[in-house]
Amino acid sequence: MPLIFHIESGRYGGIVLDGLNVALAIHTPGPMAEGNWSVAAYIDQRADDKQTEALGAIFTGAVGGPMAALAPLIGKNLGVRKVPITFRIEGKKRSAEIPGILHMSVDPLPTAHPSGEMWANTGHPVSPEKLAFAVGAPGNTFSDHGMRWDNSGKNGHYAPIRWSNQS
Repeated sequence: MPLIFHIESGRYGGIVLDGLNVALAIHTPGPMAEGNWSVAAYIDQRADDKQTEALGAIFTGAVGGPMAALAPLIGKNLGVRKVPITFRIEGKKRSAEIPGILHMSVDPLPTAHPSGEMWANTGHPVSPEKLAFAVGAPGNTFSDHGMRWDNSGKNGHYAPIRWSNQS
């Protein structure tokens, strides 16, 4: 499963991370809670050295925050690679691409809420406040590190997140 992050506005200490993207490819051999995950990280090639170091620390959980809770589940770190990552928002659709590696696109599921509200309050570790349930568009694929999958028509979700580490 991929986790794709677009940072609209963010800082790590004095390092500005605005507009950068990060993707994590995660393979779990069984139930996610049982661990032994294999994880590959992809950092936006536009990040300078300080931004790359900051993003690596944040998304490995090395500096605390939500990703620190997932770190003990990782059994195999497949490394970090800087790549071009394109992230798009088109209406309610979200998509990301890493040429030759990943193409993901999700559309939110229809809602029965009278207001048209698509956000659900969940308990997801990455976004505990709200989440849009979605479905993968045709052509949702990942291929790298000997892992290959096609998430076309499968479940997905997206959410705005606000992380801070006050420790």
